[in-house]
Amino acid sequence: MSKNRDTGSCCSSDSEMNTANFIPMADLDKKRSPPEISETTSVITSSERFGHFLARCGVKREEHIVSPGIYKLGNPTSDSPVLVSANYTLSFDALRSSLAGIDCYILVIDTKGINVWCAAGKGTFGTDEIVYRIRWSGLDKIVKHRNIILPQLGAPGVSAYDVKRMSGFKVEYGPVRAEDLQQYLKTHTATAEMRRVRFTFKDRLVLTPVELVHVIKPTLIAAIVLYLLAGPFGAFIVVVTAFAGTILFPALLPFIPTHDFSTKGLILGGIVSLPFAVFLATTSTISSAMSPLENVLTALATFLIPTAVVAYIALNFTGCTTYTSRAGVKKEIFRYVPFMAFMGGMGLLFLIILGISLLEVI
Repeated sequence: MSKNRDTGSCCSSDSEMNTANFIPMADLDKKRSPPEISETTSVITSSERFGHFLARCGVKREEHIVSPGIYKLGNPTSDSPVLVSANYTLSFDALRSSLAGIDCYILVIDTKGINVWCAAGKGTFGTDEIVYRIRWSGLDKIVKHRNIILPQLGAPGVSAYDVKRMSGFKVEYGPVRAEDLQQYLKTHTATAEMRRVRFTFKDRLVLTPVELVHVIKPTLIAAIVLYLLAGPFGAFIVVVTAFAGTILFPALLPFIPTHDFSTKGLILGGIVSLPFAVFLATTSTISSAMSPLENVLTALATFLIPTAVVAYIALNFTGCTTYTSRAGVKKEIFRYVPFMAFMGGMGLLFLIILGISLLEVI
């Protein structure tokens, strides 16, 4: 029930209505009978934990999906609470594992295998889908009360008023973190701490595996090419650049000044790249073999390209946190990506000029 417990990528917090699966309520009962209630437990098996690891690494991402429907946990009655979940396995498992000893129903809606926070922004965790699943599942015949508990981070995609108007069920927003549900369900009142969105060091490092998987292949290719052209030192720069963008950046995120992820990435990329540039420009065994202009071109290329790459990788993390919104991400993309492309392009141009210069000498 929390972005701190499930991971995905998204770039939005704006509300969008998703009507792809919506059937008018008057026609719903004519089209199908309610689905059977499935059973689940609060126990996460070792194979499921391994599946979580694969999901965090982006392996077979489309397979980490739970079938939409009503699930019962324990021995719920018609008075038991109903909690709503996305149909992403990490979201569903984070919810059920936090409800040990609680008799309840879990209504899993179809978010296309996307976690709660991202699905709320993309519109799949939205008003119409929730209303549709309430009617489709026959929830009004399963419980006496008319109350459903949604994850707080799903609020951007949901109109509580419309859910009540269209389904008769009142929306109640639970705490940010699934581990607070046990306490929350005792009083149905969230404390200020339960409402507080945190993004801890552990939460940030959880995001790194999927980013590492995305950059491994291009990193290996670039490292091999640089090794052949410039030796081990060139390959080392590539590896350090990838490490800075995928691991150092999320780890140091709160400590890097500025608000935008792009400028944070530019700062970190500059700090990481500068020592390499200075080393190449001042080391006597290297600089003595080249003209002053060639030394300058080498230093500039070494500074510009890694800085741009780190900044670009950093921009990807905007979709993995609750720090940003769709409008903010779009603003960053249009403002900073052209600048990153310019930096990287100038670095490549300097390398081409340097290569031509060295060929002429040979």
